[in-house]
Amino acid sequence: MTNPRPLAELQRFRRARAKRRWYRRSFRLQVMLLVGLLLAGMLLAQGTYLNHRKADIISHQMGERALAVAKTVAGMPQIVSAFDTPDPSMIIQPLAERVRLETGARYVVVGNAQSIRYSHPVPERLGEAMVGGDNDQALIYGQSYVSKATGTLGTAMRGKTPIWDEEGNIIGVVSVGFMMDRVEMDVARYTNLGWALVALMIVLGFAGAYWLSQHLKRVILGLEPYEIARLAMEKEAILQSIHEGILAVNRDGHITLVNQQARRFLNLPDEHVLLGQPIQEVVPNTRLLEVLRHGEQEFDQQMWLGDHPAVVNRVPILHDGEIEGAVATFRSRREIIDLSQALTQASRDVDMLRAQAHEFSNKLYTISGLLQLKRVEEALALIHHETERAQKQMSFLMRHVADTVLSGTLLGKLTRARELGVAMEIDEQSSLACPLTATGQEVMMSVVGNLLDNACHAALNGPNGDSPKVRLFLTDLGEQLLVEVEDNGPGVPEAHAESIFQEGFSTKTGKHCGIGLSLVARLCRQHGGAVTLEESELGGACFIAVLDRSLCAAP
Repeated sequence: MTNPRPLAELQRFRRARAKRRWYRRSFRLQVMLLVGLLLAGMLLAQGTYLNHRKADIISHQMGERALAVAKTVAGMPQIVSAFDTPDPSMIIQPLAERVRLETGARYVVVGNAQSIRYSHPVPERLGEAMVGGDNDQALIYGQSYVSKATGTLGTAMRGKTPIWDEEGNIIGVVSVGFMMDRVEMDVARYTNLGWALVALMIVLGFAGAYWLSQHLKRVILGLEPYEIARLAMEKEAILQSIHEGILAVNRDGHITLVNQQARRFLNLPDEHVLLGQPIQEVVPNTRLLEVLRHGEQEFDQQMWLGDHPAVVNRVPILHDGEIEGAVATFRSRREIIDLSQALTQASRDVDMLRAQAHEFSNKLYTISGLLQLKRVEEALALIHHETERAQKQMSFLMRHVADTVLSGTLLGKLTRARELGVAMEIDEQSSLACPLTATGQEVMMSVVGNLLDNACHAALNGPNGDSPKVRLFLTDLGEQLLVEVEDNGPGVPEAHAESIFQEGFSTKTGKHCGIGLSLVARLCRQHGGAVTLEESELGGACFIAVLDRSLCAAP
């Protein structure tokens, strides 16, 4: 039987999770409420302040208006002269009432020095004392002022001023009042428009907040904030964990992203130091700027990054047809190259051993035949000759070529040439006094190896095929490395002089042709040099490869 308690807890958990999900997914509602409430609060605060100030101004203006009417009445000659008559109210009452009706005041009261009324909107109250107790400033001190007091007609905004006779004596007071309910009505009439505008602006603010939330939702591709945060964390984890190096730049060529593998691969400083730096200063031989200019994708391009061979992909970042930046991904070819070098070296060793075995087996058969024929002296002479020749080659390479890897390559090529029947010689003026870096060894083996292989093939297929010759000259004197390989083959037709360095182009027949010279040209360009074609003194082609001296190790 199922326990109901865990089931109820599970249901509560699901309901709470659903509520959290609704809250987390209501980004549009959150933006609309946040912006709308913030705008409404600001508008309400501003509207309250402005309407309060407007009410104060209207009240002040009403008081000033009452005071102006009072001063006008107090200055009327008829009012002043009426105080000398036996019944001043007979003259003052009609004048005061006319002024009250014309100005819209609630009352215009004129009193004598004892605050006895000579005019009042209610005739029955004539002759009675004025109510409010605020006449002293006018009657005693002769001041004109605005006050708020409650009289027989109610609370009013009053303007009071004294009445002076011709000798400058205070003989009475004028009090003009506007009822506070009317003042409040006037205030409400003027402030209602302000509140209506505030309400309209709040409605428009919520409408704008709704549009803004819609727009932000489209901009972030319909994602919620927590989804964006999760994607950002996932992206960062992926970028830092993948084996390939990644570099991204903006449209100005400044670095915007670099992952851990790229920094380790290029031996770069901390990521925060790199961000915002021009890519040309960090990776001088990058082609990301060309990708930014032309917007063309480049895949599986080989290049050297420092001392590391790499395969690079470069693609532009496009948005609405505009180039916003570019991304380069690269992976090291070191492991593949190390394996390829090992296999190549093993293949060379096998070829060299096979050639030596073939050559020395013939020599051994010859020596065996000479011994059987009892020609010992001739057999010894042959042995001494072969030994001297081998030692001479080894001694020359040891004296003139400081790099052992390149020496081994040249020795293998000499042996291979002898097997093919090609007379290969190394110019006696050749010299490589400095050992090579790991990159330099690889580059020189590729350049020298491909040039010698092509020269041997050309010499064997030339007009002097019965006596093929190949000559090698190399030197590191000066600021560059120079490699010169010439043969007595048929040469290169003038029509093919430019296209012979293009990948895939070859004058040979068969598969896997058109790679060697294009590889040599690319390596020379990548390392500050070039390869050129000239006519050889031997009658065939002469290839001159120039490389930067930085491939040599420091002495």
